[in-house]
Amino acid sequence: MYERYQIDWEAYHQRAQTGPCFICQIIARDPSFPADIIYEDASFIVFLDKYPRVIGHTLVAPRKHREQVTGDLTLAEYLDLQRMVYRAAEAVRQEMGAERVYLLSLGSNQGNAHIHWHIVPLPPGVPYGEQQLGVYRQGILRISEKDRVSLVARIRERIERTT
Repeated sequence: MYERYQIDWEAYHQRAQTGPCFICQIIARDPSFPADIIYEDASFIVFLDKYPRVIGHTLVAPRKHREQVTGDLTLAEYLDLQRMVYRAAEAVRQEMGAERVYLLSLGSNQGNAHIHWHIVPLPPGVPYGEQQLGVYRQGILRISEKDRVSLVARIRERIERTT
């Protein structure tokens, strides 16, 4: 349904290692870092991945810049963040009719350091060899703005109903 393309990974990694924090820039509404924001509150932000391998690929991050998945958070803060990840993952799972939802905390202290969770919905019927990390071997989906806006609204509605 959607065309796939490849990004310049060398340039991407160069920006990640030398540029400003992309999540902090999204939160600050820097026009150089546009994002399809699904949900935000005083503590968290949820938005569509800029480079999705599957439709519905979503990121969840704390608003405060934190770099260690557990070390920079109190237990209470970590559990609150995981509640948000759960709410977003359930909303994505339901909206996409996912066979399974993958949750990954990616990033590096050397680039994309702001902690964030990827919510990757596995569409039904994907052959086993293309599941799990095989999802990441695919090209990036080119999703129209109209489809992204619609998806954001549908996932937002489900998040707001999930507690």
